[in-house]
Amino acid sequence: MSEIDKYEIVRQKLSLGPLYAPKHKKIHELLRILWNEEEINILAHFKDADHYTSLKDLTYETGIPRKDIKVILERLRSKGTIARGASKYSLIPIFPGIFEKYFIKRADSEENQKRVAEIYRWLFKNFVPSFFADSKVKFFRPRLPVDAKEKLIEIDKSLDVESQILPYELITQLIDKYDSFSYIPCQCRLIGEITGEPCEVAPAEMGCFLAGEGARSAIEGGLPNLNKEEALEYLRKTEKAGLIHNCVADTSVESTLFVCNCCSCHCGALIAAKEHKHYGLLASNYVPRINNEICTKCEICLKKCPMGIIYHRFPNEMDSSDENMFIDEEYCIGCGVCATNCPNNAIKLVKVRDNAFTEKIKFGSKTMLELI
Repeated sequence: MSEIDKYEIVRQKLSLGPLYAPKHKKIHELLRILWNEEEINILAHFKDADHYTSLKDLTYETGIPRKDIKVILERLRSKGTIARGASKYSLIPIFPGIFEKYFIKRADSEENQKRVAEIYRWLFKNFVPSFFADSKVKFFRPRLPVDAKEKLIEIDKSLDVESQILPYELITQLIDKYDSFSYIPCQCRLIGEITGEPCEVAPAEMGCFLAGEGARSAIEGGLPNLNKEEALEYLRKTEKAGLIHNCVADTSVESTLFVCNCCSCHCGALIAAKEHKHYGLLASNYVPRINNEICTKCEICLKKCPMGIIYHRFPNEMDSSDENMFIDEEYCIGCGVCATNCPNNAIKLVKVRDNAFTEKIKFGSKTMLELI
């Protein structure tokens, strides 16, 4: 079996449900950076990414002593390129999966991290839009801003929707539900910084928000320990920067343990949505409505809108009575960034639908949390 065959075998095994690593020279380049010949020889004997493989099976199939295999696999796990469950190991998709683990751990050489970052930036721009267009997979859904319930939401009584605000729609559910909070750098903006394409909205350091068990694990690893007040302030800071609170697109406990604070210039799902109108996320049940009678046309909402779908209609009438700001609701995801950044409270979030989110998203047999 040649070396190229082994990399190709592993590439095919990285598939999980709709997730896959495309057969492309960029992917083969990526796999060669992540795994050397000795490592790929072992990984070629793994089961596909939906299953775990035991050390006993690998020892039998490769002829390599168990202790030597374990050393190699623990090295790969510490770099974030495979996963471990109890005493077994598993391949994981290139994303979600390797991408998040690899750049959270940052245990590889700087040269390799830069090369991997360049490939992922290429994938986000060139592969991910077509993936979402073809698969229709929805990874995320936005949670509404910190002050949404008290200041931003206005129920439209004329529409046939329930007036109840569901807790899982609000970012504050995480604050109410848990006592431990932390955050980690955004991997999407991090690879932009590594490759010389930094985000102009926010730095990578203003990243993913963690709550509950996820936060406790991060804190034990040396990441910041936030109390409730500090957690709220952190979330408000991300909102004011123009970032979207994206969680797993279901109502499971996983959607409360971590929230990605996303920009549309570096997040793989949002790049596809903004630039190509192929959505890897579900819209919230709300849309923003602008009260042009009190709107001062300052254009802050236009500049902050992550999806770039707010416009300034310049006047033609002498008294400027036809001037207004307007939103293209067809492409709005209902994140609330415009409303929370309006200095005149001229934008309210109006509930326009009662879409129910699925109870739990799985890719094959694995949940999002198991992958990242």
